[in-house]
Amino acid sequence: MHATEPLTDAIERIRDQVRDGAAALDPDQLAWQVQPGANPIGWLLWHLTRVQDAHVAEFLDQDQLYVSDGWAEALGLAPDDRDSGYGHTPEQVAAVRIEDPDRLVAYHDAVAARSLALLGGLSDADLDVVVDESWDPPVTAGVRWMSIIEDCFEHLGQAGYVRGLLP
Repeated sequence: MHATEPLTDAIERIRDQVRDGAAALDPDQLAWQVQPGANPIGWLLWHLTRVQDAHVAEFLDQDQLYVSDGWAEALGLAPDDRDSGYGHTPEQVAAVRIEDPDRLVAYHDAVAARSLALLGGLSDADLDVVVDESWDPPVTAGVRWMSIIEDCFEHLGQAGYVRGLLP
């Protein structure tokens, strides 16, 4: 087995869970908060997609699809490649209102396709390349991919929990 195979499987599972997580929900359900300031399903799915998009764009040294392919505008949001939801205030979380879940799923599908294409061209040795020397130990591409995947699954779990609490 090549080291990229489990990473590919994880990205495919994340893609499928984003589709399932948004399925048959209306904008009010996507924006529903367990309590004021809590992260709603729409924000969680948007955020995990933004984080994956940002990291993959960095790997490729290309623009994020959120801005370059017009996904921000399609979602009714500002095309700011620095806005991934990290550090959002409760007001900023509430401002990420997804009116069309199909557009959010389509954006995630585009990010997943880009991720899978990138992974498909990597060798095991490529995963050992240091991509961030600001950490001790320095972060390799393989470790970065694991961070992306971990973050996505954590947010998918949160979204699933919130979905189970929907009134």
